[in-house]
Amino acid sequence: MEIQPYLYFDGRCEEAIAFYRDALGARELMKMRFKEAPPSDDYQIPPESADKVMHAALIIGSTHLLMSDGQGGKQKVAHSGFSLSVTANDVASGETYFNALAQGGQITMPFQKTFWTEGFGMLVDKFGVPWMVNVQHEGEKH
Repeated sequence: MEIQPYLYFDGRCEEAIAFYRDALGARELMKMRFKEAPPSDDYQIPPESADKVMHAALIIGSTHLLMSDGQGGKQKVAHSGFSLSVTANDVASGETYFNALAQGGQITMPFQKTFWTEGFGMLVDKFGVPWMVNVQHEGEKH
């Protein structure tokens, strides 16, 4: 079993894909636009949603991140009650990930040494997604 986060970006999914590619080295595994869905009598795609991302899959490290533009503004995106957590192999990598994710976002805890690790920080990225960046302990495996 694998748990995969599924995030909605309210029309900014394409931008989020590029951001996570640059910030974390994400690779796009697939992307489907609403216009590529088979015709349905039950659901007509609004013209303004045709080119929006219906479903995309990224891989970041060994984790799959699923995402979509959502229903074209019909729901307000609010990413709360969770954080995505990145575990870096060393302090330099952790700081690089943290700074890249923080671009245009809000730092909620600066990246710093803590009692459990040499580097940890929290932020909310420019899409409103909360993140924690943690440096793994020497010898720790995830």
